[in-house]
Amino acid sequence: MSTEIQSVEDFRVKYSRGSQEDGGVREQSEVEVLDDGEQHPDVGLQEADVHTEKKLPAVRRSWFRAFEVNLGVLYLLIVVGIMTRYALNKSEFNKLHFKHNKLNHSYNELQTEHQETKRLNSQLQEEVKKLKEKIEGKCPEGWTRFGSKFYFKSTENKTWSDSRRACQDKGADLVMINSKEEQEFVSNFRGFSWIGLRSNQTSGGSKWEWVDGSALTERFWAEGWSDPDSGYRGACCDYNRKWRRSYYSYSKPFICEK
Repeated sequence: MSTEIQSVEDFRVKYSRGSQEDGGVREQSEVEVLDDGEQHPDVGLQEADVHTEKKLPAVRRSWFRAFEVNLGVLYLLIVVGIMTRYALNKSEFNKLHFKHNKLNHSYNELQTEHQETKRLNSQLQEEVKKLKEKIEGKCPEGWTRFGSKFYFKSTENKTWSDSRRACQDKGADLVMINSKEEQEFVSNFRGFSWIGLRSNQTSGGSKWEWVDGSALTERFWAEGWSDPDSGYRGACCDYNRKWRRSYYSYSKPFICEK
């Protein structure tokens, strides 16, 4: 009994609490063996725990280093992604800008064409209006309308030159026949009358032309009467509704056109 009590007294137990390191509370316990010849089994465990505690900071440092490396790689990937996205957006913006400029150019061309078309349409409408007014205008007294023109058949006889001056005094000229329909209309004025056809002397000989200098496009000559001898003028119409030539000093009725 006394021996056991002595054994218990040979142990001294130390316990400390309240030492503060690294911002936290650390508890420490220690068991000492007072007997020079004996060692308590817990001493080995204590030494192992202290060795483990010494290793912990190195492990933490390694972990933080790996975290920093991964964080740097992630940051680099983010930067590369942002730059790539910026380059793609810039390329897309340039394409859209080019298309926008092209559309603006096409729009401006269409605007110009539209304005030109509008101008031509306005001009055409004005010409149609004037022609309509001329066609629907009141026919002067003593004149006959055919199409958009007016015709006058005189009741007095004059030479070809005097006949032309009489037409010009009326704001007209001797008639010029340029179509089959017009020829049929003029031939309704019975009897021979001067028309605006004259023989013109040239270096190559004589030729027929209208009073405005234009060449004949339609010919309604009676057979054997078409030679353009100097001094001759045209007259219409014989019983077959054809032209014949007559000397310019002869007096005949005349037909004016305006």
